Amino acid sequence: VQLQASGGGLVHSGGSLRLSCVVSGVNLNSDYHAIGWFRRAPGKERKGVACISSARANPFYVDSLKGRFAISRDNAKNTVYLQIDNLEPEDTALYYCAADLVGGCWPNKYWGQGTQVTVSS
Repeated sequence: VQLQASGGGLVHSGGSLRLSCVVSGVNLNSDYHAIGWFRRAPGKERKGVACISSARANPFYVDSLKGRFAISRDNAKNTVYLQIDNLEPEDTALYYCAADLVGGCWPNKYWGQGTQVTVSS
């Protein structure tokens, strides 16, 4: 299983980004899985942001980030997205996607390399 995250960049406060995570080795259309987005801010621990799972009917979000973050998938492209709106400087972090072949959030078996998001005030 491999994950390739992309879509990060430097944006101003209030801007938006859509991060992509291309997944190989897991068929999102048919395999049991969980895919999650995480982030690690400078000097802080890595934390979960959002997760989709075969075991859940709806995506799961960290409470503090609900409303500005949206996780979605395109099964035909085997890709999971993280839409981030109204970006704040506090969102500056290295964003990772992760996968597992069990259904629960938070997956932590396979990791992508991360994509940097930097938000200027």
